[in-house]
Amino acid sequence: MQAQERVLRFWKERAKQNRLVLRDAPLSLKRFWSLDGQTYREGALDKKTKELLGLVASTVLRCDDCILYHLIQCRKLGLSREEILEALNVAAIVGGSITIPHIRRAVELWDEGLTPGVLSQLKDERP
Repeated sequence: MQAQERVLRFWKERAKQNRLVLRDAPLSLKRFWSLDGQTYREGALDKKTKELLGLVASTVLRCDDCILYHLIQCRKLGLSREEILEALNVAAIVGGSITIPHIRRAVELWDEGLTPGVLSQLKDERP
């Protein structure tokens, strides 16, 4: 249950923080925020590939919030555990052993936190 609570808390806090930032943000910051949504749209690369790329980059950069965000998107897009593990393997090779704690947490969240019941509570929004 702890992993599920973490996912729900993250999503709620993220939405609140986005609202706070964007409420009075200068146009340039709002435009930067908008790039995220535009970047992950279907294009020459499909959404699944883009989310896996985001997951790998986030793991290499060791951004736990970013990792969780991309795991949520990957689960919503129907990626398998095997696809996630293969992407995390690429992250480990690129990022080295310092990514291992982040990979552990990512797998725990994938297996225990991102259940259908939890996903049904997450309202879609980017960034």
